[in-house]
Amino acid sequence: MDIRKLQRVIVDGLEDVKAQNIAVFNTEHLSALFERVIIASGTSNRQTKSLAFSVRDAVKKAGYPVPRTEGEGNGEWIIIDCGAAVVHVMQPTIRDYYHLEEIWGDKPVNMKLASATTRLVKAAEPDAPVKKAAAKKAVAKAPAKKAAAKKAAAKKAVAKKVPAKKAAAPTGRVVTRVVGVKKAPAKKAAPAKKAPAKKVARKA
Repeated sequence: MDIRKLQRVIVDGLEDVKAQNIAVFNTEHLSALFERVIIASGTSNRQTKSLAFSVRDAVKKAGYPVPRTEGEGNGEWIIIDCGAAVVHVMQPTIRDYYHLEEIWGDKPVNMKLASATTRLVKAAEPDAPVKKAAAKKAVAKAPAKKAAAKKAAAKKAVAKKVPAKKAAAPTGRVVTRVVGVKKAPAKKAAPAKKAPAKKVARKA
């Protein structure tokens, strides 16, 4: 049995159900019963059970003996015995408490994980400088926008302070009023004196 092929099949089965924090350790120098310990996390009882089923199904399809499982009742910690490799599927709190890495983790095995590759693609490292440059441009434009806004606000304030020009007086007849000056009453014309009638001398 090629242990490298077996560990690849197991890891693929775990990744099919999106296992978290997959770790593979070489345990040949620690135990004669198995050569690999593989640890992975599931976020819920349902996921840990699905991970265990996926590993067992993948190993079976690859032509290896059907693995034995323990702990599927509660789903907090499921052990899948694949012969030369033992898989521990654990919920994060259980994994942090027992910390199996301290027991079996002195010789980690470097493997290419599909989840790690996906994360690298999503990170888009080549695009990072472009994003930084765009951010710098945005920061540089911000003071200019603020200055323009201040100028516009100043213009509005000046416009409010300056009173509007009064409308020019309409062209045509202009009527002026003199305040405080009384008009002199018009003098009445003296009545014309009648000339006395001339007496006509009578002839004697």
